[in-house]
Amino acid sequence: MASAAGGWGDEPSVLIFADREQDRAAALEAARSVGARIVGAEPTAGALERLSRQVGVDSVLIELDGTDELTRERLIDWANHAVSEGTTSAVISIPSSLIDAVTARLDESRIDLLCDAGIEERTAALGLMLAQRRHRLHDHGIEAEAERLRRLSEEVARIAGALAELSSSARSISYAPHRDFPEIEGEAKVDANMVRSLIRIRRLRDQFFPRDLFADPAWDMLLDLMAARLEQSRVAVSSLCIAAAVPATTALRWIRTLTDHGLFVRRADPEDGRRIFIELSDDAGDALAAYFQTAHQLGLRVA
Repeated sequence: MASAAGGWGDEPSVLIFADREQDRAAALEAARSVGARIVGAEPTAGALERLSRQVGVDSVLIELDGTDELTRERLIDWANHAVSEGTTSAVISIPSSLIDAVTARLDESRIDLLCDAGIEERTAALGLMLAQRRHRLHDHGIEAEAERLRRLSEEVARIAGALAELSSSARSISYAPHRDFPEIEGEAKVDANMVRSLIRIRRLRDQFFPRDLFADPAWDMLLDLMAARLEQSRVAVSSLCIAAAVPATTALRWIRTLTDHGLFVRRADPEDGRRIFIELSDDAGDALAAYFQTAHQLGLRVA
């Protein structure tokens, strides 16, 4: 049976909420592209009431551009609860201006957060959410995106393992045998200006080569947070996305994955509950300090 808004069929179901017409159109096109059954496409104002009447839905696509703050917060809270309970999956799409406000309230890592997304990104995200409930994906581009995200997760796991191994092996050389505050002792030998210089050198390449040729958002964010750690400054999610030097949606996925792997830590802003800061975990900070010290001992310039 063909899918249509409000129609019935064997396809996975999708419910869309959007206030701007162009966002609703993009969401509808994405849902149709993955062969989903669209059970509704409505404004966010009545979303909670509509969701309370919905017997069941495989995924909810929420467009938050143009939504008022109270409705936005209630929808995020609903998505956090629904996804954590396993009753549905959710994709939330936002403009870059809402990164800090939304990430501060979003605490369910299985929600896919898109930023300044196009139709292709919406399609890929929705397709990935529905993949487990379908026999196959109809769009090869979605399969490619799924494979890319799988590689991303594997790469983060590799980085985390490498940093942990480096930290463990380097401490026997660089750190005093006493275990009291080893991160302070290690980091004292690493200068924030040096880390910032390395970041500037990395950005200098963008003037001579295509930016995506050397894209390495995990390392760029690790360096940025290491510099902030040494400077004792705080980094908001939006600022860290800029430091990653990749599209915001990609940066947000890296932040989520690195947080899940224990390299990043979320800290609430004590002065503004609508914002969180991202910091290096102590293990990641120790590992990076050991990395720089080991490179210095070997006479290497790192970048």
